[in-house]
This record gives sequence, C-alpha cells and structure tokens, in this order.
Amino acid sequence: MHSTSDAPGLRLQAIWRRLSPLPGGRWIFSRILGWMVPYSGTTRPYIERLDPGDVRLRFKDRQGLRNHLQSVHAIALANAAELASGLAMTTALPPGVRGIVTQITVRYPKKARGTLVASARCVVPPIRGPEDHDFESTVTDAAGDVVAQATVRWRLAPVAPV
Repeated sequence: MHSTSDAPGLRLQAIWRRLSPLPGGRWIFSRILGWMVPYSGTTRPYIERLDPGDVRLRFKDRQGLRNHLQSVHAIALANAAELASGLAMTTALPPGVRGIVTQITVRYPKKARGTLVASARCVVPPIRGPEDHDFESTVTDAAGDVVAQATVRWRLAPVAPV
C-alpha cells in the first residue's frame, strides 16, 4: 500500500478537499501551495478548481509581474501555465509515479492584462518506465482570449524503491 507521500497529488487533493469548502479555504490553500512551491507562488495564484487532471487557477495583473510594455511578462505567463499543467498532471498521477518538466514551449498570441486564468486538463496514461508526455495549458484574459498557450513536456517515471 502506498502512502500519500508516494503520490504528491494525493496530498494536495487531501488538503484541497479539507480547505476548499470552508470560507476562505481556497485562499488558504492557494497560500499553502505558494509556500510549498515558492517560485510558482510568485504569481500569487488563486486555485479555483483542483480535480485529478483538471485545474483552473486565477491570478491578477500587478506591477511586480509587468514588463516594459505594461503587460504581464511572458515568464509570469509561462510560470502560471506550467503550474496549471503541473497541478493537473500531479493530481492525475497514480501512486509510485513522479514527474519532472523537461521542456516548455509557449506561444503568446496577445498581450496579457487584467485578471488572468490558467487552466489545464490531462489524462495520464499507464507509466511502465521513464516516458515523456506533453500536456497543454492555456492562459486566458477576462474576455476569454488566449494570451498564452503552453505545451509542457513532463518526464514521468516510476519511483525507484528505496
């Protein structure tokens, strides 16, 4: 039998299930996530949905994320897209499998301003050995226009017994 430490997604889901129904619980979960994954927390994501393989998060345009064109910086958008992809993928992983990003490709069709939403959906196939899988993530603005489209390549592999 595997413990939740064998599947980080199970640990995240347990915290989410406990906190998300409570008043302010999603905000608390989002702050905990930012503490657990400090760099990803720099966008100050607010997790709206966290289901296995299906994630939606929101973050606000603010001065600390802006570039010289007064729009959200490309790397902040990539950061949010990777976080959405990672949460969707991690929560869908079976116990005994882990993943690490090996490549990110991002397309930026429009300047990003205002409140933004990053979302990702994925299905993790059975993993028998180290394998690369691409998962898509999209960042949209308040009008629903795509401001970033990311393909995140994850190397998924069974965890070696200790």
